[in-house]
Amino acid sequence: MSSRDEILSAIRQNTRQKFEYPQWALRATTYADPAAHFCQALAQVGGQSVMTDKDTDINALIREHFPQARRIGSVCPEITCATFNPDNVERAQDLDGTDVAIVSGEFGVAENGAVWIPQTVRHKALYFIAESLVILLERSQIVHNMHEAYARLKQDGDYQFGVFISGPSKTADIEQALVMGAHGAREVLVVLRP
Repeated sequence: MSSRDEILSAIRQNTRQKFEYPQWALRATTYADPAAHFCQALAQVGGQSVMTDKDTDINALIREHFPQARRIGSVCPEITCATFNPDNVERAQDLDGTDVAIVSGEFGVAENGAVWIPQTVRHKALYFIAESLVILLERSQIVHNMHEAYARLKQDGDYQFGVFISGPSKTADIEQALVMGAHGAREVLVVLRP
């Protein structure tokens, strides 16, 4: 018998009274306008958001926000301003030097301005190596809080890789100086579509 088994056996022998797991109801925060609160939360963490309508030219919007960008990567079919398809890049290291990456988010979280991004590209490094990240998100796909977000992930079933991204990457661990883009994009723009 291993020491682990001995310890667990001793605990079981000395447990006098067992209690059932308590029943409780979750009362998580909800918002009257999840999209508006999403935009506020995203701004608080340093991200930007743009609400568009059905007539908005997303390619012009991206060019307007990133006029200096030379290397723009996207696998989204509606993005014609992209200069390359990241799925055609053989090695993830070859994504280095990407000015703007444009990806689709599956759903957003109003509580903290985070967007769930499942891996829809060949190299997940694209999400972190680009200087700026543009996330396309349907306005109707914003949940109120992280409880709903994880319930949705559980409901959606199996996924290989995904990440919640909320605003640009930043850290203040190094000599307590704020460094933008330490672990990912320096700038995040979420385009909320109707």
